[in-house]
Amino acid sequence: MNNLLSYFDKLKTITGDSVYLNILIKTVLALACAFIIWLILKRILHSVGKKVEKYEFVKANTQIFGIIRKALFFALVLVTGTYLIRLLKVQLFEKVFYALLIILIAAPVTDFLIVALKYLENKLAERTETKIDDIIIDLLNKFAGVIVYSIAIILALDVLGVNVMPFVAGAGVAGIAIGFAAKDTLSNLIAGILLIIDRPFEIGDRIEVWSAPAGSASWGDVVDIGLQTTKIKTTDNIVIIIPNNEIMKRDIVNYTIITSKIRVRVNIGVAYDANINKAKEIIIGVADSAEWIAKDPPPKVVVRNFGESSVDLQLRVWINDARERMNTISYITDKVKTEFDNEGIEIPYPKRDITITQKI
Repeated sequence: MNNLLSYFDKLKTITGDSVYLNILIKTVLALACAFIIWLILKRILHSVGKKVEKYEFVKANTQIFGIIRKALFFALVLVTGTYLIRLLKVQLFEKVFYALLIILIAAPVTDFLIVALKYLENKLAERTETKIDDIIIDLLNKFAGVIVYSIAIILALDVLGVNVMPFVAGAGVAGIAIGFAAKDTLSNLIAGILLIIDRPFEIGDRIEVWSAPAGSASWGDVVDIGLQTTKIKTTDNIVIIIPNNEIMKRDIVNYTIITSKIRVRVNIGVAYDANINKAKEIIIGVADSAEWIAKDPPPKVVVRNFGESSVDLQLRVWINDARERMNTISYITDKVKTEFDNEGIEIPYPKRDITITQKI
């Protein structure tokens, strides 16, 4: 810088007291120096990029040097522009220049923020079991540009001397109005975030579906958890899309949240005059014949109740896969009916004796 000033002094002695000519020369020299510095910086960046391109981070984020190049360019513009404004004494444009530069700088800042979020996603989110960080990073990726440019515009207006408080207040009122207009959407959005944080179920879990069409399967597997809705594919291969705020209002029955092993209960009635012990042996034998029914703990039959026309038994078995629940009930019911018929054990049904009296 001292060398440049000495050159300017020499030129001043040559050109005399011509103020405009001195300003013109200094302007040209400032622009020329800025251009030369920019060429040198580009050359340095290119050389550094060649040396570090072998690193995994650089390979995964090839745009990082483009972001650095933009940042250096705007920094050089800031220095050169500030010098020229003060040289030309055009303070009228100084605030406009700074405001415009703030908005332009928002571009590399946004790009850098997206790269940083991508790095966090690869290094942090994918290594954790929880999906909270996934959803937060996804939201930040979507709204990073909006956030950065909003802050840049507010700062630019502040530099221009514009009072931004009325705009902030107006935005708050508009936000409230939009919130009332889109309360269902916002309710689903908040419920979706709470679902991801609380994790009452995850993708792949089997849960009860209370809104299934009449006559169709009432449970299914979670295939997608979105910010607005959750998609559940029932065992009839029907995908039911449920708003998240509806899910948060209900009791959630999850069969696989801890383990896929569950206990299944099958109610079976026998006649009062039947041999209860024989009936229990038959039921246990049927349960043992199913490969998917766990042997430990073993199947168990209990007497639950004395009904109007039957002794109500209940088979309790553990299965290793909750998705076999309906198959288990169907298999046990079918086989027990066949074995009871072979052994002469009656499965009763309600009977009524009707006596007709006739008056003569």
